[in-house]
Amino acid sequence: MNSEFFEALNQLEKTKGIKREILLEAIKDALLSAYRKNFGGQQQNVSVDFDGKDGFRVIAKKQVVETSTNSKQEILLSEAIKHKEDCQIGDIIDMEITPFDFGRIAAQTAKQVITQRIKEAEREITYKSFKERIGEIITGIVQRVDQQNIFVDLSRAEATLPMKEQITREKYRVGDRIKTYILDVKPSARGTQIILSRTHPEFVKKLFGLEVPEIYEGIVEIKGVVREPGARSKIAVYSKDANVDAVGACVGMKGMRVQAVITELSGERVDIALYDDDPEVFIKNALSPSKTTSVT
Repeated sequence: MNSEFFEALNQLEKTKGIKREILLEAIKDALLSAYRKNFGGQQQNVSVDFDGKDGFRVIAKKQVVETSTNSKQEILLSEAIKHKEDCQIGDIIDMEITPFDFGRIAAQTAKQVITQRIKEAEREITYKSFKERIGEIITGIVQRVDQQNIFVDLSRAEATLPMKEQITREKYRVGDRIKTYILDVKPSARGTQIILSRTHPEFVKKLFGLEVPEIYEGIVEIKGVVREPGARSKIAVYSKDANVDAVGACVGMKGMRVQAVITELSGERVDIALYDDDPEVFIKNALSPSKTTSVT
């Protein structure tokens, strides 16, 4: 068992990132609790040890005495010298007190602890991976829908699109593909809680980043987004290259780029205005029909 057990721990460390030492200590702690529960060792100074030869062992620390009044905490000198020849009265020695059927308990407990730690490790991996993706767009499959929330399968986790983050006129059915913005990621007792949004202004910004290469390359910058979800969005754009028309880049040939964004937003009107550091010029650009582009 022991070689296979160590190999299993090593494999878990490689595949799940669970340190062997941490897992072993967790198993020892669980076994100690199991021993106290099943064998009444509440008053004993006991610990659980593990070695490659004998597996898990229960070790009790006992004081060497001449006359014993508490066999759980004391050991007679005549008995103690059988285990440690040079011990003396008053010494504290380690005594193995492993119960006969402790191996069965050890196997069951180890399995339970390992299963639990694997679940915890997987939750932690999921949490960290999605936490790093806050602010990104992700595509999933609608798994179920209730009166308030849409639950989305993201392959490695389930996410929630709350009612307040949904565009009012949009309706989704189980099996539909849905593109959303990762708004927040939180740890919870039941796993990682992933909150999605389709109403956040950054969702519009990220959609343009997908459709407009100049934005992805950093040539054109979206300075700001104002949005009435489901009705209208207005974005302010700026070009770092004098030879690149920021508004034209976002609109695309025959309006194809902005139309792709509008389609994703279920027909939401999108206006694009040229940003300027001068507030008066920028306001004029934002309000001027000749400088504001929308495709419906």
